[in-house]
Amino acid sequence: MLTIGTLAKKTGTKVQTVRYYEQIGLMPEPGRTEGGQRRYGDAELDRLSFVRHARQLGFSLDAIRELLDLSDHPGKSCAEADAIARRQLKQVEHRLARLEALRTELKRMVHECSGGQTADCRVLEVLRDHSECLTNHEEIGG
Repeated sequence: MLTIGTLAKKTGTKVQTVRYYEQIGLMPEPGRTEGGQRRYGDAELDRLSFVRHARQLGFSLDAIRELLDLSDHPGKSCAEADAIARRQLKQVEHRLARLEALRTELKRMVHECSGGQTADCRVLEVLRDHSECLTNHEEIGG
């Protein structure tokens, strides 16, 4: 049996995050000692590792919840898990395209900067006037 600290350390997760995952139902309520300390076994370690890896791949908490449900029911069709992964891949590809457009725009801004005074700075000019941008980009964040 593992303490919450050991479980967190083994999975590279913060203790607060483990508690949060318990709160929102991604992790089951742990067993407790007579003194009230949480205790975890191999099943919880595997589940938290699953959640951690899914988060590293950028899956949302809702998608992870769906994947965990599928994992908890081995008789269900794998097609559902595949659809969730394909949805995530599409989102990643969309973010990559947006990032590439931003990269291109930033390179152009930097290249056009003459290095003179800020009054003539191309970078500041483009940031002030969005019509100077060659790309239609959104904020990158998720």
